[in-house]
Amino acid sequence: MANDEAPTPLKIRWSGVTDTGRFRKNNEDAFLALTFDAREVHFLGREGDGAMDSSDFVFAVSDGMGGARAGEVASKIATEKITKLLPLSFKLEASRVDSGFAEVLEEIFLETHESLVELGLHYEECRGMGATLSLCWFMPGWMSFGHVGDSRIYYLPKEGPMRQLTDDHNWVGRMFKSGRLNEREARNHPKKNVLEQVLGGQTREVDPQLGRVGCAAGDRFLICSDGLVDGMWDRRIDEMAREELSADRLVAYAVAESGRDNTTAMLIEVE
Repeated sequence: MANDEAPTPLKIRWSGVTDTGRFRKNNEDAFLALTFDAREVHFLGREGDGAMDSSDFVFAVSDGMGGARAGEVASKIATEKITKLLPLSFKLEASRVDSGFAEVLEEIFLETHESLVELGLHYEECRGMGATLSLCWFMPGWMSFGHVGDSRIYYLPKEGPMRQLTDDHNWVGRMFKSGRLNEREARNHPKKNVLEQVLGGQTREVDPQLGRVGCAAGDRFLICSDGLVDGMWDRRIDEMAREELSADRLVAYAVAESGRDNTTAMLIEVE
C-alpha cells in the first residue's frame, strides 16, 4: 500500500485506445471508461478529464478468447457487466473501504464469470469463450482494483519507480514474481500465454486479485492487455507512460515492435 496520507485528489484525466494489431483479423480486446454516482452511470469517450468531487470513475481492459468471434463477445460482456453494481456502491464510507470495495469488485467478477460459463454451456458458438479483466476504480484519494488473467495494471507514482500491481495468473507469472524467471525469460517462455484463471473458459472457479492504493496528484496508472507487454519492455513502458498522456503512442509503439496480438492501453493520471 502506498501514499496512505496522500492529499485527496479531485481531478482525473485519461486516454484509451485499442488496436487489432498487424496479424489478427478481428479485435478481441475491449476497454471501458465510465463515471457513476448513486443514481446513474455515464459512459465516457476514449479520452477526457473529470472531477471526482461528485462522481467516481472506472476504467477497465478485457482481452477475450475463444473460437470464431466468441472472444470479442466475451470481452464486451466482461466490460458491460461492470455497470450493474457500481451505482449501489457509490461513495463507500472511509471506515468501510477495506471491505466494501472488495465485496463489490468480487461480485462483478463472479457474475461475469458465471454469465460466460452459462453462455458456453448453452450455445455451441460460445463454448470455451473467456476473457481477462483488469479494472481500476477511482474515488477521492484511492484507486481500488480487481483483476483476473494476464492483462495488467501498472502504478506509476509521481515519486518512485513503476510497479506492476497485478499478478499474471499463470505459471510463468508466478515464476517471474518469485524471481525464478527474469523479464526476458518470462517474455520468451513457451507457456507464457497458458492461463490458469480467466472469466469463463475452462476455469471452474475464479479468485480475483483485489487491492487498493492511495493516490496523489501526479500519479499515473496504466491498464493494458498482453499485446502491449509483448511489444514493450517494462523500462520502455515506464519511460513512455510518464511522458505525454497518450495511450495512442504506447499502442503504436508496441504494435510496431510486435503487433502479433490485439493491443490495448488505458493511461490515467490523477491531478
